[in-house]
Order: sequence, then C-alpha cells, then structure tokens
Amino acid sequence: MTKKQLRSQAWFGRQDKMGFYYRSFLKNRGFPQDQFDGRPVIGICNTWSELNPCNSHFRTIAEHVRYGVLDAGGFPLEFPVSSLGEVTMRPTAMLYRNLASMDVEEAIRAHPLDGVVLLMGCDKTTPALIMGAASADLPTIGVSGGPQLRGVYRGQMIGSGTNIISMSEQLRAGEITLDEFHEAEAGMNRSSGHCMTMGTASTMASMVEALGVGLPENAAIPAVDARRNELARMAGRRIVEMVHEDLILSKILVRASFENAIRTLGAIGGSTNAVVHLLAIARRIGVELSLDDFDRLGRGVHCLVDLMPSGKFLMEDFYYAGGLPVVLRRLGERGFLHKDAPTANGRSIWENVREAQCWNDIVITPFENPFKPESGMAILRGNLAPDGAVIKPSAASPELMQHTGRAVVFENVEQMHHAVDDDSLDIDASCIMVLKNCGPKGYPGMAEVGNMPIPHKLLRQGVRDMIRISDARMSGTAYGTVVLHVAPEAAAGGPLALVRSGDLITLDVEARSLHLHVDDMGLASRRAAWVPPPARAERGYVKMYVDHVLQADQGVDLDFLVGKTGSPVPRDNH
Repeated sequence: MTKKQLRSQAWFGRQDKMGFYYRSFLKNRGFPQDQFDGRPVIGICNTWSELNPCNSHFRTIAEHVRYGVLDAGGFPLEFPVSSLGEVTMRPTAMLYRNLASMDVEEAIRAHPLDGVVLLMGCDKTTPALIMGAASADLPTIGVSGGPQLRGVYRGQMIGSGTNIISMSEQLRAGEITLDEFHEAEAGMNRSSGHCMTMGTASTMASMVEALGVGLPENAAIPAVDARRNELARMAGRRIVEMVHEDLILSKILVRASFENAIRTLGAIGGSTNAVVHLLAIARRIGVELSLDDFDRLGRGVHCLVDLMPSGKFLMEDFYYAGGLPVVLRRLGERGFLHKDAPTANGRSIWENVREAQCWNDIVITPFENPFKPESGMAILRGNLAPDGAVIKPSAASPELMQHTGRAVVFENVEQMHHAVDDDSLDIDASCIMVLKNCGPKGYPGMAEVGNMPIPHKLLRQGVRDMIRISDARMSGTAYGTVVLHVAPEAAAGGPLALVRSGDLITLDVEARSLHLHVDDMGLASRRAAWVPPPARAERGYVKMYVDHVLQADQGVDLDFLVGKTGSPVPRDNH
C-alpha cells in the first residue's frame, strides 16, 4: 500500500528556495533537520487567554499534548486562536463564535499541518473550534479543559452560574446581605476550569465525547486532576496515529454520531445552547440535522444525571460516579445509542463504554429509576414560533408545563431591566413574560438573557418561577420554565415581534405547542404596522454578522460559512 503523502511535506519536503525558507525560519527554535523529514506535523490549537478565566490553565494542557505528540513521533506546533470567555465578553461571546470558527478554519488551512488537537473549555470555544475544524476536515481530536472543583459556601455545595442566579435573586429579595453575597463569590470559583455545573461548557465537553471527537472521560475529569493532563498526553499520541490512518473529522462526525449526541444531551440534562451548536456543526460537516430531530430523538430519553441546574450535584461528583461513559452505556443498554458510531481512538463508541461502571447511582441514576423521566429537549411550534422554539423540561416547573397566561411584553432587554423592579409593573405570577429583539440579529448575537429575572414585587411574594418567552438564549447553568430560541426572531419580523401586552399565550409542552391567541386577521393588521428596529451595527464584523447570520433553527452560523472545503494545500507563494 502506498504511504499517504503528508500535507506538511508540501512545505517542508521541498528542496528549493521555498523549502529553505519554510525550514530555516522554524530552525530558529532549535529544530534539527530530521524534524522536517516526514514526521506528522500536529497543530495544537490553543484558546488560552488571561481574559478567559475558564481556559487560563491551557498552557499546561498544551504542554502535555506536546509530550504526547513527541512520544508518538510527531512534530507539535502550537498556535493561538480567538478565546471566547462568556464571563468577560460583551455583549455576548456568542456574537463571536462564528468569527472564532473562521480563525480556526483559516489557521488550519493556511499552515503546514497534518492533524490538529483542539483545546477548548469555556462554552463557545468548543463549538467554534469544532466548526472551524469541520470545515477544514483534517484528522482532529478534541481536548476539553475540564470543570472546576465544587464551589463551597458555609459548608454547602454551590455551583457556578446556577447559584449566582439563585443568590442574586435572594439578594434582590432581601434574603441575604451583600457581605454574604461576596463571601459566596470567593468560594464558588476556587480552581482552574470551566463551570462545574451542567452548563454549556460541561454540556459541550460531553458532546465532544458523545460525538466521538474526544477520548473517553473527556467530559468530566476536573481541570486540576492529574488525569486531565494524562488525557491530554494520550490525545497527543493518538492524533499522530489518526494522521497515519487518515482518520479525518468527517469520518467521525457522521449522522449516527449526532443522534448519539442528541440523546446524550437529554440524558445529562444538558444546556439548550447545545441545540444551536450541534445544528451549526452538522451543517459545517454536511450532515442533515434539524430541530425536529432533537424532539424525535429526545422522546423516551430520561435525565439520568442529578446535576445543577436540574439537580443538586456538580461535575466533580459526576466524574467520581463514573462520568459520561456510564451514561452512554445506560443509553446503549436501552437501545438509545448507535453502538457502531466511530470515535477518535479508532474504536466504536460501544467498545469504549460497554464496561463502564457506575460508582454512585444517586448521581447517575439507573434508566429504570431515572432522576427525571422523559426529559429530552422539547421543540415547540405554533403561530408564535413557526420555525420552532426550545424548552428544557428538566429545568422547568412541572405545574407550568401547560399554562395559559397574559403576556407582559418587553420590546428589548433595556426596557426589561428598567421595568422588572418597578412595583407599578402590571404583572402577577400567572402572567407570561415576553422579551423581543434579543435573537441573532436583534441583540445582536443572541445573548443569554432569556431567563429574565422575576419582578421584584413577585420575589417578595415568594414567586421563584414564571413562564418566560424570548428569541434569546439562556446560560446552560440557568433554570426555570423558559422558552428560548423563538424563530423567526422579532428583529427578522417573526410573529414574536407582533405580541402585545395583554395578549393570551398558551404553552403546552406535552403537545409541543406555543400559541398566541390572536387570529390571522389581527396578526396581519399588526404586521402592516410593524416597523423593524434600527440597525445595531454600521461597520465591521458585527455588521457582517447581522447581514449574514442564520436563524436559531439553522444553527446561527453565517450563511457563507455553511459547508466545508477541506484542507487543500494553499497556492504557492513563490
């Protein structure tokens, strides 16, 4: 069998002026001549940044990947890409997910790389890196940074995001003092790593493992556990083998892999954000995937993992209980797993998990006695969301899953924040809060503002959940009966733009329905009077984003980025 020509040899294998040029400049680091003689060149795609606290330990992880690449006879070269820190970026890291994916795709294509290891942690870095790598389609393996250790406050476990939300509501309600609030801050994020709840970061790390892009146990090993570094080293070894096997990303990201990921999403009580990210990744790699697939595949799937925000434990507990391999095994035993789906280590997903052992059935419950039954993502449709909306049943209040209420409408997030603590706001616990113009175009960037704060006067009455509807997203660490990703969004002229305070809305999760009680003639009259909101951007990337971003049901990618072109050697420059 003819040995496959390494892509990097188009740079380093040349014995001419340009070969001299490419090799000579890299030799300033002390690389010997034989380093360029046909060793697979592995790019370590690093999202380390001091502006992204979740990824602040990635220099160490990158070093362990480097050791693994060297162990296997490869040539590791680390390169930086945009690092999207949800904690610090405004208006939202999601606005820049597609920009970061372009950074990744073009960096891979432009450089002499034969394979790539993606280092990702904070929630948008994971889909951004996989989207970019999918469009380039080299041998690729993902290494997540791992969750933080448990948060602890006065002897009680607290979780990033989830308890920020609950304690901020307690502060607003006067139930805790500002000093207590600050004390909790100091005990919540006490180690390197991303959110230790089943927020978007932990969810997407689980998706990496369920898709087969990462090695087994990628999802849950704590960031500061030595086994995280060992996994990074093994990934470095494995990517060299993947190059020799020509195991490109499109051979792993097949339809069965996405179906496994969708069912896993329900079984872990994962973030609603995974819906838009999986849709975007699938469209990049060329796999047909729709919102209806999430509803169809999620039916019959139970939530097996008792983790915040749906439950009470944290990712550290999840790892000690056996981690994602246990969940995958339990899905497989019930016929909810495509057992022959490929993975990055060369084995099928079932070969990876069939011997997985659970060490704590309270944290990872048996399928026959689940933490929460029938809890896959629910996709809602109706005259208010003709192209779909998403709700996470495991984080919602059962008594609100079928409810008709009076709409209290906020035209934008600024109006909502101004009004929500005004005691004159005409609202009670039976009402439905509606937020407009926070979708992909409207915000822009589809920020995590869908879980609107409960009005102050209702907090004082003890109300802790209400139905909230918007075209926005919410943090994966959030909870409540929150309908998200309404499509088309209000700024694009979707029916959400036409809702008025006082309208009746019916949410029926079992029927998968979201209905606005206004007849077609009434909606047509309102549409004739509707005026689009003013543009939020006049130049630069944000204008390009607003002009080209797709709706939530299509993954919120830019229209010209859908699909892949692979990684052909770029045009010569001599």
